Amino acid sequence: LVASASFDKTVKLWDVDSGRQVTTLIGHTAAVLGVAFSPSGARIASVSEDKTVKLWDVASGRQATTLTGHKGYVWGVAFNPVRKLVASASFDKTVKLWDVDSGRRSTVTLAGHTGRVDFVSFSPDGKTVASASRDKTVKLWDTVTGRQRRTLTGHTGSVKSVAFSPDGETIASASADKTVKLWDVATGKEAATLAMQTAVSFATFSPDGTRIAA
Repeated sequence: LVASASFDKTVKLWDVDSGRQVTTLIGHTAAVLGVAFSPSGARIASVSEDKTVKLWDVASGRQATTLTGHKGYVWGVAFNPVRKLVASASFDKTVKLWDVDSGRRSTVTLAGHTGRVDFVSFSPDGKTVASASRDKTVKLWDTVTGRQRRTLTGHTGSVKSVAFSPDGETIASASADKTVKLWDVATGKEAATLAMQTAVSFATFSPDGTRIAA
């Protein structure tokens, strides 16, 4: 399946082999800005300009719950690969963690950015969540305590996305400053800068970690 998020306020699910539309998930009251599958593929999380996170059952297409608490558009969303958590990134400058089963927000809101947060990504072991912000930084947070582990600084423009390498040792950050930067997770030091011709919206690692697409 492929899930697509749209300004028409819906999420659509598509069968990859046939290209046919399987179902439409209706419930958001404003543009849907992001969508993510759970590790098992049984659930989908969607985030919207309506300031909510919605969880959906893939098999039935029914809405499981609506998570409220953000005070701005919710732009980024990711499932923890190990624990039953969803992280949401918002224009309200925070990242919130939600319990997938109960539908309740965790007791921790990750606050520290001075600009809107556009993207969020979990480490492969699920212990760290990285957030990318318009304040030109990437922040790393402990998913259990909610404490900020470190701030990665060096970009001269908004950071649009962030991704962990498959081994969890490197982070790639894409920025409006026309670069992708690679960071050593253990030290927080910049390892390399990949220069592009225009602003970079997204960067991701190949499954074997040897290549980056931007």
